Amino acid sequence: MPGLTLALDAMGGDRAPYPAVKGAVTATEALGVKVILVGAEPKIREELDRLRVRGDLSARGLAIEHTDEVIGMEDAPSSVLRGKRNASVGVCARLVKDRRASGFVSAGNTGAAMAAAVGVLGRLEGVHRPAIAAYLPRMDGSFSILLDVGANVDCAPEWLQQFAVMGDEYAKFLFGIEQPRVGLLSTGEEKGKGNEQTKATFELLESLPIPFVGNVEGRDLFSGRADVIVCDGFVGNIALKVAESLAETMMKLIKKTLTKNPVRRIGALLSRGAFREMLKIADYSEYGGCPLLGVNGVAIIGHGRSNAKAFHNALGVCKRYVEQNVVGKTQDRILALQAMRSVS
Repeated sequence: MPGLTLALDAMGGDRAPYPAVKGAVTATEALGVKVILVGAEPKIREELDRLRVRGDLSARGLAIEHTDEVIGMEDAPSSVLRGKRNASVGVCARLVKDRRASGFVSAGNTGAAMAAAVGVLGRLEGVHRPAIAAYLPRMDGSFSILLDVGANVDCAPEWLQQFAVMGDEYAKFLFGIEQPRVGLLSTGEEKGKGNEQTKATFELLESLPIPFVGNVEGRDLFSGRADVIVCDGFVGNIALKVAESLAETMMKLIKKTLTKNPVRRIGALLSRGAFREMLKIADYSEYGGCPLLGVNGVAIIGHGRSNAKAFHNALGVCKRYVEQNVVGKTQDRILALQAMRSVS
């Protein structure tokens, strides 16, 4: 799919627009994509000038879509559809809707990105609610998918069943495995454990034609027992934030412990390669961004602290997502689920 064009919310993220602009520049060179930078043109051009990208932007695979409006972290997500209709993330979604771009990436207000994607692109037929999927590192160096991690605080069991189907399809794309193992996050492994929501969801997941491993506990998030772990957005967001905080805390504690005296510093120096590898596994910028599953289009949501590397990799995820038609395959799976439920 040569000349694939992607939209990037240049004003999204804690240090916008520089990381987004730099990530776009490197992505056009390395990934062979075209990137539309959406945001305040004077600020974007200032950053391009810092990067010595001047003259004809189209020759570098870049374009600018100017807008002065931005959704801040303090703004209500719904403002992207009401008070700030020309906000950068909303413009990104409209570029996809108008087929000027094949997908978009944003590291700004997550709620606004979701509101823009759902409000402008709409949901896939039959999808009750979209879900945000996140990656969790495992002991063997691979990953599991956790969803939902914040799009839906309160979920009906039928929504969680759909999350399992969407997560299953996404895992096939991400990991290249034919039958991902799906687990339900609960307070115990036994079938009867959990609240009324998880008990009802367990029954629904058992009926799916997928490898359902049953309930998984918090300790299983990183064990590799399941490739896809399903939960509501309230639990998922807390689990994800705890995991991120714990990883950062452990890294700081290890660094502090290993630099207490000269002998330990020598040991740390000798182990430098191993620590670099460990940091790479835990580094969110390596994964770029998480897809919003269930939307009728490609929307990749990045971390608010995304650096240039994260934006570059998020554009890479967006490109592969489009090329492998994950949205179309997910639609087929949801329609098949509907057909199965109508028969039963």
